[in-house]
Amino acid sequence: MSEKILIIDDEKMITDVVSKYLEKEGFEAFKENDGQKGLDAFYNIMPDLVILDRMLPEMSGEEICKEIRRSSRIPIIMLTAKVEESELLEGLDMGADDYMTKPFSAKELIARVRAILRRVKMDPVPLFNVMEFNNQDLVVDMISNEVKKNGRIIKLTPSEYKILLSMIKYPNKTFSREELIFIALGSEFDGYDRIIDTHVKKLRNKIETDPKNPHYIKTVHGVGYKFTGGSDEG
Repeated sequence: MSEKILIIDDEKMITDVVSKYLEKEGFEAFKENDGQKGLDAFYNIMPDLVILDRMLPEMSGEEICKEIRRSSRIPIIMLTAKVEESELLEGLDMGADDYMTKPFSAKELIARVRAILRRVKMDPVPLFNVMEFNNQDLVVDMISNEVKKNGRIIKLTPSEYKILLSMIKYPNKTFSREELIFIALGSEFDGYDRIIDTHVKKLRNKIETDPKNPHYIKTVHGVGYKFTGGSDEG
């Protein structure tokens, strides 16, 4: 599935050009030319990365960045016409992951998008501080490191917690047993790969209402497992 990139810039020419470059490179591009509409689109689309202009009508890029950072760590590349170092530092301080000054090379922007997304994929921590599923049937709070089932805190082992966080970050992505071993047990583990089945079984016993008919963690036969977010997919 293509990664989703949201471009918020009041210059239509920029959003049109950047979106075409992104689509050519295999990304799914969304564009808005208004600050408030851009923020609304963020919550509707839930993109993998945001390209955000600093100066916008209705709602500034700074306000949007701060609003996104209240609940999400989704990467943000800030665009600005200002080149002063203090302006760049301010943008990074408010939560931007990278900064580009106008005019910029679309090819360089795409290269930065790819670099940031690669970095994010290597980090198993989810992009949101609190994740809720099925009307709070399951709640994962990354700030307090608490997992709740029907409002009650459940205790997970460090390995179970790492597996859950990794799978939540990429819903519907199929993880092989080897990938989950690396995430949960590290590259030095030299045991039987089926140990992951034991970890998943224990995790299901804690987060699933019916572990034998799992709602969240689905088995992909012959490959591994995936987290569906409680949907009926898979």
